[in-house]
Parts: sequence; structure tokens; C-alpha cells
Amino acid sequence: MILAGDVGGTKVHLALYDFAEGRLHPIRDTKFPAHDYLNLDSVVQAFLAGDADTPATDPKKILAACFGLPGPVREGRLKLTNLPWTLDVRDLSKSLGIEHVFLINDLEANGYGIPELAPDQIFTLHAGDATAVGNRGLVSAGTGLGEALLIWDGKKHRPVPSEGGHCDFAARTEREVDLLLYLHGQLNGRVSFERVVSGLGIKNIYEFLRDVEKLDEPNWLRQRMQSEDPNAVIGECAEDGSSSICFETMKTFASAYGAEAGNVALKVLATGGIYLGGGIAPKTLKTLQSGSFVHAFMDKGRMSPLLQAIPVRVILDDSCALLGAAAYAEARAAEICGRSERAESVALA
Repeated sequence: MILAGDVGGTKVHLALYDFAEGRLHPIRDTKFPAHDYLNLDSVVQAFLAGDADTPATDPKKILAACFGLPGPVREGRLKLTNLPWTLDVRDLSKSLGIEHVFLINDLEANGYGIPELAPDQIFTLHAGDATAVGNRGLVSAGTGLGEALLIWDGKKHRPVPSEGGHCDFAARTEREVDLLLYLHGQLNGRVSFERVVSGLGIKNIYEFLRDVEKLDEPNWLRQRMQSEDPNAVIGECAEDGSSSICFETMKTFASAYGAEAGNVALKVLATGGIYLGGGIAPKTLKTLQSGSFVHAFMDKGRMSPLLQAIPVRVILDDSCALLGAAAYAEARAAEICGRSERAESVALA
């Protein structure tokens, strides 16, 4: 049995897996509000303890555990930026009673999860050359902007974590130039891509269009923005066409998202495709299909023919990082102890 975790700034998603015919098979999973717990240990212990409807799980039955986390993991340690937690694999292993514990970057976990997805869990935004193999890129807009490189070694893709979302925002249009100047003033300096291509970015673009370009914000929309999740309202009203300022916000967002996805494709020479992860893309497929994303993705001058051949795919399954963490934990534990639960499940089939 494998324990996997996807740790974010607001929630911790934990799951237990075993294997059936070589594929990950979910046993149970639960989401926990991160701020209700003092550390990751206490979240995991609450999960393993079960509840009135779920029996407890003996940690001794867990072969390995892996947690995907936002930020760079160094020598098995990570200090989270959005939670007062400092994690160390040695401390976690001792506290949880699980011999093999691993910490990896959350985008790295997503990268390991892609091969575990079923075909219907991926949406093709731009077909490109679907038969091509090679490096891939992963660009995930959610609360922040995560990026990873998926390097093809001739047999499989090896995820390499990156903090590329914090690179300088590159304005391409007159609107984006004005947006850059606006954010430069708001932030008193440097503007990264994450300030535009993320949940925070959607809010920044909206406020720029309202306050600088003076696009109309009707009263009904203002009231909804005050009482509901602003990003959810903007995305919904852009998708159903009920608000011009929301439509323009998401159009600008999609263009910047496409441009940065194209940048990643160039940097890693992603002939094997670009994958869009995170929570925003699956909820805004209509906006992404409208043309702004793909146009910006391919608008790379002399390199445009190269981008036209690169597929762009949207990850629809929000458990991709969990699947990747589980796959990583099993593979690493198998290397260490010489026992593969995945291989054993194939032999028993």
C-alpha cells in the first residue's frame, strides 16, 4: 500500500493506493484544511486514524509515502511559504512510522502523474504532431504558476522541477505593456509571470481593466465579486458571455498563459507536447479554445513552425499530483528494498 499527498497552501489532499494489473488503484482519499493543523504529521495521523465510516490504517502496512509540495525540496527538507511548516523526510518517517518517505516538488509530482492518467482525463487543446516523442513541458496556473520540465531519456519522461513561474513577465501587446507598468507601480518593482498567469493574476488583470482601461463593472457584477470568490465569478461570466470586462480579463489571461507556455516549449524543446495543469485550465476550456491562447503560444516569429507541431493538452483530473506522488513513492521504494508492488500486481493478474 502507498500513501500519497498533495500539499497546498490551503488544503492537504491525502490518498491511499494499491495496484491492480500494474495500475494505481485508489483505496480512499480525504482533503483537510491545512490551517487547522500544526504540521503535516498531524494531518497524516488524522487521515490514517480514519473516522466513524472509515477504519484506521496501520502505518506498518504502508510500503512508502510521498508528498508533493510547492517550492524547492533540498536534501529532503522544505520550508513552506504559505504555511508555518518545515518538513524533513527523516522526521516524518520517524513520526509516522513509515520507513520510506519522500518529498518532491508539486509540479514534479504532476509530471510523474501524467503517465498514470486515462485518455479521457486529458483534453487536447492543440493537436500538433501527436506522434512526436521528446521532451515535454508542464505549465500549471492555479493559486500560483508552477512549471516543470519533463525530460525524455529514450524510455520515459523524467520530471525536473522548476521555479520558472517567477521569471520576469514579458509584455507582448500594448495592453500587456500597460498592464506591466500598472503592476510595476502596484508592486513597487519587479513583475513576474505569476503576477499575471495565476489566480492572483486574474484578479490583477481585472482590476487593471477596471481602473486603467475603465471597462464597465456593472452593479450586479460588483456585488457578486464582493460576496463570492472573485476568480470563480470572473471565469464563469467570461465563459457564459454575461460580462464584457470578465471576457476581456480571461482573454488577456489566456493570451499571457499561451505566451508563457510557448516560452517553456522553446526552452525545453518540447516536441513531446506541453501540458496545462492546475485548477484554472479545466474550468475555462471555452476561453482557452477561443483562439487567444493558441495564437500566443505559436506567435514566436521564426520559431512559429516549431510551435505549430507541438501538442498542447489540458490535464482534467485534479488527482494527477496524487497519482504522481504515489507512482514516485512506489518506484523509489522498489529501488531501495527490491520489492515492487506494481510488478507484483502484474504477476498476480
